[in-house]
Amino acid sequence: MSAELKASREDATLILTMSNPGAKNALHPDMYAAAIETLSTAERDDTVRAVVLTGADQVFCSGGNLHRLLENRSKDPSVQAESIDNLHGWIEAIRDCPKPVIAAVEDVAAGAGFSLALACDLIVAGTSAKFAMSYVKVGLTPDGGASWLLTQALPKQLAAEVLLEGKPVPAQRLHELGVVNKLVADGSVLAAALEWAEALAALSPNSVERIKSLTHEAQVNTLAQHFESEKRHFVESLHHRDAQEGISAFLEKRKPRYK
Repeated sequence: MSAELKASREDATLILTMSNPGAKNALHPDMYAAAIETLSTAERDDTVRAVVLTGADQVFCSGGNLHRLLENRSKDPSVQAESIDNLHGWIEAIRDCPKPVIAAVEDVAAGAGFSLALACDLIVAGTSAKFAMSYVKVGLTPDGGASWLLTQALPKQLAAEVLLEGKPVPAQRLHELGVVNKLVADGSVLAAALEWAEALAALSPNSVERIKSLTHEAQVNTLAQHFESEKRHFVESLHHRDAQEGISAFLEKRKPRYK
């Protein structure tokens, strides 16, 4: 069986499953193209309210395939460069997706697999899961936005430690540092992520999309710029149909029903 990205639905949640049997779901360029296309379609589908990224057989992703990377050494450097561009396209697609994306991490998230988890809005991990940026162990440097995403998620010194040592970091430590949102029993990660996705799917789609956008803008905006951005989003949200439904439901003491 070859490496592939499987897409399925559970109610309003799109489930993307990385699958590469026998290789701990190591990544392949075919996955990148499938992910970008699937997320683009989901962005335009109002019936999709949340996305869960997971791995087959209760393993998230071991990162790049070292056998394929070794083969690429005999090819023109443009081959590997194009592959990395496509990986980066997947990372951007996750971050640009207006729907919340939850990483459901069992066993291991290594290399670009760790980058994919960090690119998601939320992370649910099993108690025994480990995260690793082991590029330095094989004479390589990070890709998938790893060095940027880690530096955004952790203090600079801790990000440097993870990248320079290349040692696996237990999910428990990342949970304590606030990188992993929820720590659950091994084997129950996907179920927990789907339950969370269902809860998010019941919220205002307009609000969720705008809040995700604001969190990304906050990484580059000055405070003055962000004041203006928050003002614009608030005013536009107030005049959106979701606010009419949300405020009315609150005042009428009932659950909102967003379309």
